[in-house]
Formats: sequence, structure tokens, C-alpha cells
Amino acid sequence: MGVHAGRYTAHIEGDFVVFLIGMRFNKPWKVRAWWSVASAMPKMQRELAAHPELGCLGGQQWFGRTTILVQYWRSFDHLDRFSRDPELPHLDAWRRFNRAVRDSGDVGIWHETFAVRAGEYEAVYGNMPVFGLAAASSHVPVRQGTQSAAARIGASDTDRPTLELY
Repeated sequence: MGVHAGRYTAHIEGDFVVFLIGMRFNKPWKVRAWWSVASAMPKMQRELAAHPELGCLGGQQWFGRTTILVQYWRSFDHLDRFSRDPELPHLDAWRRFNRAVRDSGDVGIWHETFAVRAGEYEAVYGNMPVFGLAAASSHVPVRQGTQSAAARIGASDTDRPTLELY
């Protein structure tokens, strides 16, 4: 995963969904409480990677006391179907979590979902490997007309990058 010198942006056709999900080890010593939650995610990630038709475009994950997984989905319907389909790994993991942990306070879980309309997003990557939305869609060089964040997101017709202010 090499570094791409210069400035790049992401390009994706149509609407998409950004899904943030994670867990928090409230009582890290209670391994039995959180292990089933933590160990369920890799199985789901493998399933999504093996079946792009499920609608997950890609994502990245970070670990710590509070974990975070950022995913990009083609639509909310794709995400919702994945979460509810009894033939796919999420529903069983969710039921196991509720039986084992639910309101114990031993482990916390969270998620946030954002529906993004076509063209209503902005991204820039300077001297980075392909990352984030660009890894889930297209990684393209910043070009004339997309130098500023305001121009990339469509908030301004003027393409005056912040760098010119210095």
C-alpha cells in the first residue's frame, strides 16, 4: 500500500451510505462478556469482502478501548438487508450479544449511519496511501475545479484553495 505523493480526492457515482460501528470495552477483564462481540466482526468482514453484491463498498477498522469500523455502502437498503438476513452472519451475532451482554454494562456497542446524496461529499488525501472513501470508490487526483473543499462539495463556485491564504 504505497503512498501517493500529491493531493487526491475520492469519486463515487450516485448516493451512498457511511456506516460507523464499534464497541467499547467497559470492563476489559470480563473477556467472556465481550469476546463474542469482538470475534463476530471478522466473520462479517470476510463475508462482505467475498460478496460485493451485498453492497458493502469497503471500510477500515481501528482498535483500542473503543473500536471503530468505518464502512461505505451502496445504499441503506443493502446495509439493512445485511443486518436482518438470517442467512448472513450479523443477525446471529446480534442475537448472541443480546443473550450474553444486553444491559450488563460490560461492553458497549454503538453505530451511526449517514445517507450521502450524490455529489454532497468532500474528501482530500495528501501524501497518503489509498484510504477511506477513495479506497471504497475511486482514488483520483485533485484537478482544476476541485482544489478547495468548498468546490469539491459544491458549496462554492470559486475554487480558491486554503493553501493560497498562506
